[in-house]
Amino acid sequence: MSFLKNKYHQDIIDQKLNSLNRLVQCSFEFFPPKNIHLEDKLFSSVMKLNELRPFFFSVTYGANSGEREKTYKIVKQIHEKTSVTTAPHLTCVDSTPNELKKLAKYYWNNGIRSIFALRGDSNNKNHLHKMHAYDLVVLLKKIADFDISVAAYPEIHPEAKDAQSDILNLKKKVDAGANRAITQFFFNTESYLRFRDSCIKYNINVEIIPGILPIYNFEQLKRFANMTNVSIPYWMFEIFDGLTNDLVTQKIIGASITIDIVNILFKEGVKNFHFYTLNQAEVIYSICRLFGL
Repeated sequence: MSFLKNKYHQDIIDQKLNSLNRLVQCSFEFFPPKNIHLEDKLFSSVMKLNELRPFFFSVTYGANSGEREKTYKIVKQIHEKTSVTTAPHLTCVDSTPNELKKLAKYYWNNGIRSIFALRGDSNNKNHLHKMHAYDLVVLLKKIADFDISVAAYPEIHPEAKDAQSDILNLKKKVDAGANRAITQFFFNTESYLRFRDSCIKYNINVEIIPGILPIYNFEQLKRFANMTNVSIPYWMFEIFDGLTNDLVTQKIIGASITIDIVNILFKEGVKNFHFYTLNQAEVIYSICRLFGL
């Protein structure tokens, strides 16, 4: 009787986990590593997160040709090793339309049908952008029927005039054929929820997937936030005060903060999360397991 009772309880648990697994999906972003040792670490993380049956992987696109070559290589390897849809980031900064068309055709002809389309940032601060993400989406859709992700900014793009112009720019990208928007990371869940409501108001009818950045190193996080116009709540400065040299404690606290963010958003109906992995798997894998993946 005890065995049957335990088996019954386990069956109920499995049913609940399977139900949640159908509801929640995750995707994971990686960046091209700088050397062979870091490449081994990257693929170790890829294979670990592959156990979670992700919706897709994405690989960032560097600001110079060497980094870009690495992106092509890593995308192909991840796709071959996992059979998971793998989306290269593609930026139009410092590239001509002909170069972008050639690369898009290369991806399509090699079985890569998903792309994360971005404007990108130039190393030259005075650079005048001739193409933007909207133009890239239009170009890609003329080449083939790519599945296209684009970026969104709950706390407004650093170069946007105001919130309205920023969201209208997102609408242009979606109307041009983008299939989903993935947000910049954030720590104020209200910012994301207000942004999602604004998207509905402006008839942006694609999924607005929250970008989630686990905290591994608070000093590193502050640099990221400064570059991307992301606000860090005051209480986070208080929590991490005095922990500069204690990365283990920072990771534990950071994981707890990330779990709270995901839990709040899940309760608000979010069913898809995009994790910026920084090529690390352990914390993200644990968080996803907690949510039934």
